[in-house]
Amino acid sequence: MDTPHPDLHPLHAEHIATLKARADEALAREGFDHLVIGAGQAPYQFLDDRPYPFAVNPHFKHWLPVTRAPGSWLVYTPGQRPKLVYLQPHDYWHVVPDAPAGYWVEQFDIAIIREPGEARALLPKDASRCAIVAETGLDGYMPNNPQGVLDYLHWHRSYKTPYELAMMRVASRIGARAHRAAERAFRAGASEFDIHVAYMAAARQADNELPYSNIIALNEHCAVLHYMELQHAPPVRARSFLIDAGASFHGYASDITRTHAGDDAAEFGALVDAVDAAQRGFAARVRAGTSYPELHLHAHRVLGDILKEHGFIRVDGEAALASGLTSAFFPHGLGHPIGLQVHDVAGFQASDRGGTLPRPPGHPYLRMTRALEPGMVVTIEPGLYFIDLLLEELKAKPAARDVDWARVDAFRKYGGIRIEDDVACTDGEPENLTRDAFAMLD
Repeated sequence: MDTPHPDLHPLHAEHIATLKARADEALAREGFDHLVIGAGQAPYQFLDDRPYPFAVNPHFKHWLPVTRAPGSWLVYTPGQRPKLVYLQPHDYWHVVPDAPAGYWVEQFDIAIIREPGEARALLPKDASRCAIVAETGLDGYMPNNPQGVLDYLHWHRSYKTPYELAMMRVASRIGARAHRAAERAFRAGASEFDIHVAYMAAARQADNELPYSNIIALNEHCAVLHYMELQHAPPVRARSFLIDAGASFHGYASDITRTHAGDDAAEFGALVDAVDAAQRGFAARVRAGTSYPELHLHAHRVLGDILKEHGFIRVDGEAALASGLTSAFFPHGLGHPIGLQVHDVAGFQASDRGGTLPRPPGHPYLRMTRALEPGMVVTIEPGLYFIDLLLEELKAKPAARDVDWARVDAFRKYGGIRIEDDVACTDGEPENLTRDAFAMLD
């Protein structure tokens, strides 16, 4: 089992100091005296008495690695220690959260409550003086989620502290280990469902503990960008395998995608290798000052050249981008911010006062439009797919004449390719959290 960084106490103390400074500025700007963050509740399913899986407020887990304490609250008043109001209910129907313990507790004043309503007496009396960041509240104490506060906190959440990077490195190592187990299951002839089970067993995380629902796709299913059906029976012949799956550690996510060719799919394997090499090149460009949209467009040009080199189209990448050809084979964005959330916040934000930076025309699914800066962590996930719907649309366009349709049809059975790493921008060379994690396994 992976172990945390040995210096978590000072790392977390430094992290909390950073969060205090950010909160001080956000509150002062917007005229509030307190920041109050609710962990959240597990809502019940419609017309049933079963709750949905609990998902903690990301603002709550930003301060402390507690992800399973619904009904808890965090209060920060500038100049004071943060206060954790921790719900530990009297309950024999469910597992009660453990008492607070670990490297982080010394940073907080902690009050234990047994009923959710008891929190009200421990929160600031005047709710109007509080920035209350939460989904649900208490009687007389409802969230206001002030936009100015959120804009400031979201903008600065883009810049990971050393503590956060340490958490994400561990999440990457867990994910890499589980990816290896999934590949072994694929090579052994397992079904999509059984590959998924092998992944969870290696990660030591159940479905609700993973940062997102695994994408485990064989053959033509690899062409469905968010495929989650999980067939229980293996195909007669496994020609291709795409896995998009991450792991969680202390509230932080990894997001890793790999594509593998079947043992007798040499042509497809050569295409996978080409996309993998291109992806490494894109990851190497995660440098301070780089425009993420420009990196996305660069990826289109390179992938267009790969399509030409492998005989799918007859024009180079520049022409294929201009005509929209590449978008039929690479319809999503190059990646997204990642951290406390898989698709983390502020990817389009113009400044810490809000605003939006638009996507390039013709690229509606790009999830980040900011320039890269040290401390940011983004995914780099190019792909090439053979998607029936998009190919049929392409056939009706003038660019269709530049496609070798027989060659394309021969690859529909493989579905597609995606390669994804989590990459940290630094003052110099980027840190590829994913490749480093796989290298440690080797």
